[in-house]
Amino acid sequence: MENGDIARDSRPLVIAMAVVALLIALYSVVSQLSGPAVYRPGDSDISVSAGDRFTIAVPDDPDDGYHWIIAAPRPDPAVLEATGEHTDPDAEPGHPASGAGGTRELGFRAVRAGRTDLRLLHCRRCATGAVDEPGARTVNFRVTVD
Repeated sequence: MENGDIARDSRPLVIAMAVVALLIALYSVVSQLSGPAVYRPGDSDISVSAGDRFTIAVPDDPDDGYHWIIAAPRPDPAVLEATGEHTDPDAEPGHPASGAGGTRELGFRAVRAGRTDLRLLHCRRCATGAVDEPGARTVNFRVTVD
């Protein structure tokens, strides 16, 4: 064996390790490009890893006067934090909440391991007692962070 050469017996191992490293890098890139997971009102249990970002998409009609808010009791901030929200008026064609339809997307980041409840309230006034106002509705999620 000359200096700088890899022993013939070691070459398959080196090739296998290079292939594994390439697959891990490819998986990381694809995971980052695919964006966060999207959950809907029927997904009552959400399991994510610490550091993961995800979105909850709820039907929304900005013209009906109702709004989606994170309701009390709020999720444990040590486990889950809100990262923002926006409305996509054409996200779910054919599935209008009322009137024009659309989707409200609320973003979250899993902070660290734990379990917390997340309650979304669709309300008009969204003040104390809003859960009892006519037309109000809630969607509940159990979020588990590994």
